Amino acid sequence: MKLIYRIALRLSLVLLPLMALWAGLFYYAIVDEINDESDDALEDYSELIITRMLAGRELPNLNSGSNNSYSIVPVDEAYARTHPNIDYYDADVYIHEKEETEPARIMTTIFRDADDMYYELRVAMPTFEREDLLRALAFWVVTLYLMLLVCVLGVTLWIFNRSMRPLYALLRWFDGYVPGRGSDGPSTDSTIPEFRQLNDAAAGAVRRSEASIEQQKQFIGNASHELQTPLAILGNRLEWILDNTSPDRRQAEEMFKMKRTLSHLVRLNKTLLLLSKIDNGQFPESSDVDLAALLREQVPTYDEIYEWRHLTVSMALPESFTVRMNDSLASTLVTNLLKNAYVHSPEGGTIEISAEGRTMTFSNDGSAPLDAERIFERFYQGDRKEGSTGLGLALVGAVCRYYGLKIDYRFEGSRHSFSISWPEA
Repeated sequence: MKLIYRIALRLSLVLLPLMALWAGLFYYAIVDEINDESDDALEDYSELIITRMLAGRELPNLNSGSNNSYSIVPVDEAYARTHPNIDYYDADVYIHEKEETEPARIMTTIFRDADDMYYELRVAMPTFEREDLLRALAFWVVTLYLMLLVCVLGVTLWIFNRSMRPLYALLRWFDGYVPGRGSDGPSTDSTIPEFRQLNDAAAGAVRRSEASIEQQKQFIGNASHELQTPLAILGNRLEWILDNTSPDRRQAEEMFKMKRTLSHLVRLNKTLLLLSKIDNGQFPESSDVDLAALLREQVPTYDEIYEWRHLTVSMALPESFTVRMNDSLASTLVTNLLKNAYVHSPEGGTIEISAEGRTMTFSNDGSAPLDAERIFERFYQGDRKEGSTGLGLALVGAVCRYYGLKIDYRFEGSRHSFSISWPEA
């Protein structure tokens, strides 16, 4: 979930209990205020009744149209002493004029006349329906919550999007950043100190990464270059020993194993040196290369090398498939994909090479998919094959990056497929 949507969700969840708490407090505040006003009116009404009764004057008419009602009941002294002088409470009372029961606010008070007779005055005043108030309050609280939520989320999203533009710009820059190609770092035109600090930190990390990659390239190139001479000397000395001495059978077998291992090291060293040269952009010359013709030359050679594997190769290529590349890198690209298909196909398997539009595809039989995230890493091998350096697909990936070509791997129908697309000429 995006950060902005997560913030919006959390705001909604926080607003809900806050609005519920506000509704409860608001309800009790309204009830308390209404009760306070009702109690004042009841108190005034009861004083009027008591004053008139003690003065011997006519009491208010019960049918005055106000729906107020009262009753005066004589009580004994013991009752008067055990009950509060004034008490307020809510109850339902029967209204004779309406012939129905309605909620009312009731006040009871005890007073004494000049003859020391005690009386209990009960005064009732119709009040509001609490259930109606609760329903109305719930409706308006929900309405207010929704309106407030829409407003808060709208304002939050607008402010967030405007405030987070530098972060989104930094993320877009990171998406387009390719290690090893050099970069000036992200833009630092934000006026927000935190974003400027984040951009500066990202730029510093990129500079350190570029410096580390450059040092790695130089080390691999220098090491591979320096290893060429001693490896060649070792190979020549092994051949001289085999040609000019008479080792027994066991010694000869060991020397041939050493020579085979040395040959593998020589190939590995040459491949690393080639990768270093590609990374350093040491193949500036480009020409028109016909990949279809190149493949027609190479396939018979690989058929002969891997004849013992009984592979079936089919090519669906146009008469020519011309691209603008360095001829050496074009050969490296095609031969490594071709060799990968021969080496990793099971015995009796099939290899298909096709071209459609500006896309060339190499496919071969397989039993399980490769790790699409790692197949173009150096020394990654899905399953180890004898004679493989683990750098073939890394070379393919390096050439594609060098020319900005799109390479795609997929595993469908128990077949590995590598597709390379060139831009339209």
